[in-house]
Amino acid sequence: MKSMRTLIATLTAAMTLGFAVTATAQDAAKMDIVDTAVSAGSFKTLVSLIKQAGLVDTLKGKGPFTVFAPTDEAFAKVPKETLEALGKDKAKLAAVLTYHVVPGRVMAKDVKAGMVKTVNGQELKLGTTGGVTVDGAKVVKADIVTSNGVIHVIDSVLLPK
Repeated sequence: MKSMRTLIATLTAAMTLGFAVTATAQDAAKMDIVDTAVSAGSFKTLVSLIKQAGLVDTLKGKGPFTVFAPTDEAFAKVPKETLEALGKDKAKLAAVLTYHVVPGRVMAKDVKAGMVKTVNGQELKLGTTGGVTVDGAKVVKADIVTSNGVIHVIDSVLLPK
């Protein structure tokens, strides 16, 4: 019964994000963070940068990970020069992307205001007033469960300090 609830939650999350639900229910329950982002269609820039930084295998790994995923619209707010500079520096790009990742599976209801360490070693500031925020970015869709973690969709790109 629990696996059925998990499957229903996964499919509901997929439909909420506008996923094309063409895979079987069994396949949907197996999608990892990267496959889920690819299927959503609204994370093309993020997925491209993950590939460019060489982080695909990491984010397809066992995890669990909590990913604060900026949409394509969020990346459109970043100055073109900044994105181009990151594209030329794989280490900085990886640092920016891993700043969006927290070890473990943290659901929105479990977020507590305060600082949390990211995979890149720096800390993010989490807020809970008026919804979940991450370094000032608003979580616009929460709790997208994947086989190796959870994705929270955010409206801005986070840049390490």
